Amino acid sequence: MRSSHPRSAAVAALVATALASGLLAGTADAAEGAVSADSVRIHDIQGTTRISPLNGKAVTGVQGIVTGVRTYGSRGFWIQDPDADDNPATSEGIFVFTSSAPTVAVGDAVKVSGTVGEYVPGGAASGNQSVTQIAKPTVTVLSSGNALPEATVVNEYSVPAEYAPAGDPAAGGSINGLTLDPSRYALDYYESLEGMNIRIGTSRVVGATVPYAELWVTVKGWENTVKRGGTLYGSYESQNTGRLQIQQLAPLAQQPFPVANVGDRLTGTTEGPLDFNQFGGYTLVARTLGTVKAGTLAPEKTKAQSPGELAVATYNVENLDPTDPQEKFDNLAKAVVQNLASPDIVALEEIQDDNGAKNDGTVSAEETIKKFTAAVVAAGGPAYEWRSISPENGKDGGEPGGNIRQVFLFNPARVSFTDRAAGDALTATGVARENGKAALTHSPGRIDPANPAWTDSRKPLAGEFVFRGRTVFVIANHFSSKGGDEGLASQHQPPVRKSEEKRLLQAQAVNTFVKDILAADKNADVLALGDINDFEFSNTAKALEDGGALFSAIKSLPKAERYSYVYQGNAQVLDQILVSPAIKNYAYDSVHINAEFSVQNSDHDPQVLRFRP
Repeated sequence: MRSSHPRSAAVAALVATALASGLLAGTADAAEGAVSADSVRIHDIQGTTRISPLNGKAVTGVQGIVTGVRTYGSRGFWIQDPDADDNPATSEGIFVFTSSAPTVAVGDAVKVSGTVGEYVPGGAASGNQSVTQIAKPTVTVLSSGNALPEATVVNEYSVPAEYAPAGDPAAGGSINGLTLDPSRYALDYYESLEGMNIRIGTSRVVGATVPYAELWVTVKGWENTVKRGGTLYGSYESQNTGRLQIQQLAPLAQQPFPVANVGDRLTGTTEGPLDFNQFGGYTLVARTLGTVKAGTLAPEKTKAQSPGELAVATYNVENLDPTDPQEKFDNLAKAVVQNLASPDIVALEEIQDDNGAKNDGTVSAEETIKKFTAAVVAAGGPAYEWRSISPENGKDGGEPGGNIRQVFLFNPARVSFTDRAAGDALTATGVARENGKAALTHSPGRIDPANPAWTDSRKPLAGEFVFRGRTVFVIANHFSSKGGDEGLASQHQPPVRKSEEKRLLQAQAVNTFVKDILAADKNADVLALGDINDFEFSNTAKALEDGGALFSAIKSLPKAERYSYVYQGNAQVLDQILVSPAIKNYAYDSVHINAEFSVQNSDHDPQVLRFRP
């Protein structure tokens, strides 16, 4: 499945690293004390915790029926003992890692000798749970064409409502050593089925098909449902226990993976081994894949602003540069015109320099922006003018060589930009007081660019606009990503969210700047917007809102409509528009045009706010 995608190389590299470092327990020392064929069964290997009691030991004559064969990525096969014990905490299935293409077939009864190991997808630093497996195997086929062990049915009744136990403080917050309680915790339930043949029935799609041939469903049709069909991630305690990632065992060349959007249904029976991988945790790797029944989901269109309303939007356009196909420019431009109703001000994130990822010192994005604004005009939109500040080469993070930055677009027929001694990449803008009102010392200007909070990250872009005689301050942000955070299915519970530390500092810097504006004019209209890369309930959002300086306007929507991004089947907020106290009466819209669809122009949904200054 992944053989034609970049992740396949990553998987192969991780396997090689794991072998070299002993994570797969394939060492001579580990072979001491081999367990006899008469005494060891798969459930003995799996044990009642996440770590095998036989980890590092050589085992011989482990018997089972082959339930799945994987010939790509992490090659190997799954076997299951059809004669289960009476302990629900012990799995009866296990993965046999062969490294080369397996020579067994589904339905073979086999006898396996090898070394038990715990392989951590993504490496130990990822915080991921490990996969119990047998490596360096010797395999004997005893018979073929056997009936498979009956699949365990996974549904809304079998998956517990509570997500995970609290990690053991003495073990650094890890749950690895805790005895599984599959009747109480969802993660324990899935772990008790690791490597086993499982089955789901018709299920709602909550994460669209991605290029790596994966989609997400929920077996709990009622869990935190949003009107458009997704599943809402509304707090750190609502992890959504019914989510499962779906892949397929058949190579793509043999069987194309179905294309699905959020709200579609995966109908019929989907059955196969339960795996765990670094790109989403517990995954049903389908031997039999259900059929996608398309729903009626369509991209949204926001209401146009009235003559007296100022419409301000934020849109992450996902590493846009002139080397992208014209189709991407055209589709993004049409979205601005048709779906966002041509906002008066648009803050764009992830505008790359004029040659994209080519790392030759180029920092100007003039050609990128010209190409985009021309596409807007061609789509029937306004002739946007723009303001931005080019970053120092290689200093703002993102794709190497791309030099992403934020850009203001504005419709000069509706709003004007106040240019004040435009700053550069290293010059900080400040707040002055002119005629009893707040004013920026540099417009456009960057906020506190020397602050270590912005190291290898995008610096906020501040600008001063005038609409119908009223000054409006806009701050375009693109905070540090969540890269490096542990996944929800981490062995640490709660997972470690290391990236929050930097965003918290960034939020504090922006909040301080907004307070400077409000100190000069408590009635100033200020909007801080962009890809905040964090949730509306996060400490990052709380720091932005500190002291009542700002309010995240997405919280004015009903809770089930608060999302701008879909990640691993969770609809969540990453993009926000925050407003100062003077902006009281406004209409907010998270315009869902990308995140729920398999075909995307960006992975983010744009946000629009309309108000009367």
